[in-house]
Amino acid sequence: MAPVGTYDYDLAVIGGGSGGLACAKEAVNLGAKVTVLDYVTPSPQGTKWGLGGTCVNVGCIPKKLMHQAALLGESIHEAVAYGWEVPSLDAIKINWPALTEAVQNHIKSVNWVTRVDLREKKIDYVNGLGEFKDAHTLIATLKNGSKKEITAKNIVIAVGGRPHYPDIPGAVEYCISSDDIFSLGHPPGKTLVVGAGYIGLECAGFLNSLGYPATVLVRSVPLRGFDQQMAQAVTSEMEQKGVVFHNKCVPLSVEKLETGQLKARWQNTETQERGEDVFDTVLMATGRYALTKTLNLEAAGVTCVSNSGKIIAETEQTNVSNIYAVGDVLEGKPELTPVAIHAGRLLARRMFAGATQPMDYDNVATTVFTPLEYGCVGLSEETALARHGADKVEVYHAFYKPTEFFIPQRNIRNCYLKAVALREAPQRILGLHFVGPVAGEVIQGFAAAVKCGITMEQLMNTVGIHPTVAEEFTRLNITKRSGKDPNPASCCS
Repeated sequence: MAPVGTYDYDLAVIGGGSGGLACAKEAVNLGAKVTVLDYVTPSPQGTKWGLGGTCVNVGCIPKKLMHQAALLGESIHEAVAYGWEVPSLDAIKINWPALTEAVQNHIKSVNWVTRVDLREKKIDYVNGLGEFKDAHTLIATLKNGSKKEITAKNIVIAVGGRPHYPDIPGAVEYCISSDDIFSLGHPPGKTLVVGAGYIGLECAGFLNSLGYPATVLVRSVPLRGFDQQMAQAVTSEMEQKGVVFHNKCVPLSVEKLETGQLKARWQNTETQERGEDVFDTVLMATGRYALTKTLNLEAAGVTCVSNSGKIIAETEQTNVSNIYAVGDVLEGKPELTPVAIHAGRLLARRMFAGATQPMDYDNVATTVFTPLEYGCVGLSEETALARHGADKVEVYHAFYKPTEFFIPQRNIRNCYLKAVALREAPQRILGLHFVGPVAGEVIQGFAAAVKCGITMEQLMNTVGIHPTVAEEFTRLNITKRSGKDPNPASCCS
């Protein structure tokens, strides 16, 4: 490894989120001198947070905790069917301030551990907004407005992104986003969620299950980019639980009434019909944008930027040889925390240990934490058909009955899974999809198998663990092509 030489650091990382921190820590482990710059600009509603990035503060972690709170509330009602004596089901309700306090206390503990970890690893942390002066020099604007200049041999851009607000009256002034919901100082009440990506559906799902009526505006299709048959199962379950969907609709305006409530107006893009309703909260979930505009990339000579502001870098390296990017700021890569972490570590090894292994962005598993979860890995059915042709793809599918659903007589209509495979033997699996309880736990193990090239023959010869929902993958034997009924005939035979 080359010495620092005339630079202050071997590596400077802009962004203290999952990808940036993983890269910084791995680089230090390999002997590099490292600094991390991180600064959180408050949301339009004034929300701000500590070190750790989106996932820890306003993403995966608080989302999963609120999802768990919603599931626990539903479980209390189901417990009665199992013989538990609950004094009064009508009196069961969520204490929103207690929930948000518990969630925020956990987040703050993670912020603290992250700060301590950097200090112990001797990574210099700069709480400042970084921008380029040239390809090796950064200027950090600190909280008090002062400037600090830093030079580094290598620089990694890991700034991630923030929620996008549509350009309509009242959006920025009165609406919140996922930046705000997990620390909202008052119960959200009746909520309009604008957008039907995974963030929008997850928020609408846990809010509705917590007792706050939720309505979703869907511009195109729910969970765009995901398998649409599975997306329909997810939204069907949400509708049955009381979430209202307005399809093919875009927001027009949000107006604050004298009561403090918000009147939202929208329009159907197909029929041109307009609708409106009054809500206590309007949450924008219309996508995210990369935080590259404030970086002054031109000063460093970085030109590989897409129209969306994301950085185009196939192997994380930009057109400037010593400047790299990892995480959500990259164009065309999965916007997932584990992806950013793994890519960051591999990048550090290539920079400081002479390694050559690139990040493999194919067959990355993910889960949408809606009331009935959706986990998947590999290709959607649509993508597989487009890529290989209908004659060369076989889809195995089944509905199933989770054992836990029997006694409380829970709806099983949307418990569904499928395997998308090549038709030619031994039928290599291209994608696995599962809608049901604990989908994330189910799909994680199968993700390793898909990564190893598992075939339908191998899957069918795997003995399942009974009774589990995960074993349903090993029971798949009916193809869509056959036209046979995919509903289960019996439990144990």
